[in-house]
Amino acid sequence: MAVSFARRAGAQDGAPRGALRQACMSDVQTVCAGIAPGGGRIKQCMTEKFDQLSDGCKSALKQAHAQSPAK
Repeated sequence: MAVSFARRAGAQDGAPRGALRQACMSDVQTVCAGIAPGGGRIKQCMTEKFDQLSDGCKSALKQAHAQSPAK
């Protein structure tokens, strides 16, 4: 589940997949445990529970967001 999140998030946000995966994998497994991947559910969970994420994951997500093309 965490790996699929990191792959999708990296692909969607233009962030290096490995860095985002490494920074957020344990957060996804703990903070968003039980959330089924797909349909943006894990991304939504991470957004809603952003304050519960590790500092490393927060930084990686902020960097990924900053690098993403404007929509």
